[in-house]
Amino acid sequence: MTETIFACSSGQPPAAIAVIRISGAGAGTALAALCGRMPVARRASVAILRDADRAALDSALVLWFPGPNTATGEDLAELHCHGGRAVIAAVERALGAMPGLRRAEPGEFTRRAFANGRIDLAEAEGLGDLLSAETEMQRASALTMAGGGLSRQVRGWRDRVLYLSALIEAVLDFADEDDVAALPPDFTAQLDMFHVELSDWLAAPRAEALREGFKVVIAGPPNAGKSTLFNALVEEDAAITAPIAGTTRDVLMRPVALGGVPFQFLDTAGLRDEGADVVEAIGIERAQAALAQADLVLWLGAEGQGPQGAWEIAAQIDRADAVPKSAARHRLSAVSGQGVADLRRDLIDHARQSMPKPGAVALNARQHAALAEAADAVAVAGRMADPLLAAENLRLARLAFDRLLGGAGTEDMLDALFGRFCIGK
Repeated sequence: MTETIFACSSGQPPAAIAVIRISGAGAGTALAALCGRMPVARRASVAILRDADRAALDSALVLWFPGPNTATGEDLAELHCHGGRAVIAAVERALGAMPGLRRAEPGEFTRRAFANGRIDLAEAEGLGDLLSAETEMQRASALTMAGGGLSRQVRGWRDRVLYLSALIEAVLDFADEDDVAALPPDFTAQLDMFHVELSDWLAAPRAEALREGFKVVIAGPPNAGKSTLFNALVEEDAAITAPIAGTTRDVLMRPVALGGVPFQFLDTAGLRDEGADVVEAIGIERAQAALAQADLVLWLGAEGQGPQGAWEIAAQIDRADAVPKSAARHRLSAVSGQGVADLRRDLIDHARQSMPKPGAVALNARQHAALAEAADAVAVAGRMADPLLAAENLRLARLAFDRLLGGAGTEDMLDALFGRFCIGK
């Protein structure tokens, strides 16, 4: 029998109101014990909560939700108490003293919702991202996922696979019957179109860009103004600046939200071939690695010497010895601030074009891998002349879609996912 769990689900006290949730077969018994009566289902009422000795704990708003049509798929109760630490501790102490009740683990309420079919794995992942969202773009994308945006799409794809599989099975099982025709003439074309649609989804911007931020690496030789520009963009003195070559010896990263867009700005060691000591040489090596992983490089060195696709930045234009650039995308002085606002706006516009659109479904690495398996299986099915082999590959596509929604997952993966959630969620 599944244990009954409880936890404060409304964040850290103190607060005006604290919501304590109870889920499991013993939720109704626990609620009646605290209230001295059983509240009417799905109707808020006020009750004096009392412990086993009938000592008053708090005056609270209580709600009773009999399962299975609840958030967790189980009997569920909520206590809307006053949000002081002592009040919460007293109510939780009373609950913990009841037989069969225990404190919930992180994410356990949501895990029960998944186990009981109230949400699928893609929706659970979206909910996890929604809880950790820090920018408007992250919030909009996570809300779409938590609301079933991807799940509905995947179920539609799965239905198409079932339909195509049924056509093949009809041919395999009833080919000798007069009332069963052969495969439709456009059967292979349907598979080809299906594969193109899945490939378009795989080519779309990924969720990692939203979660980790658009990576902008500032690079160039020593004393090119990299750290000064880095500080100006993140709006803090995060990097040490000095007129000494090799001052920056490691990659310095700062996550920043600009215009609702998540960024990672990285300041790197000055790139040079000679004169670097052992420590600085390690920093240069790390700078090269950061360049390889960047979404965009701001190049402050000699024109044309930066990585392919880098933005040419004419920095330090306030200095008399500044090296001019004929085709600089931006000319600026991070010291005076001249041109920095224009660069910031350009970065925001560019990142928005490179990241998932607000509210659009964005696949994470696990979802992308499962969808890629499905797309490959559909493509192979379209090339099979043998109906048996085509049917087998469509079965593999269907299994991949099931894994995407959590129909076939591993316990370790589920532990990692729900461990991201807070206690009480």
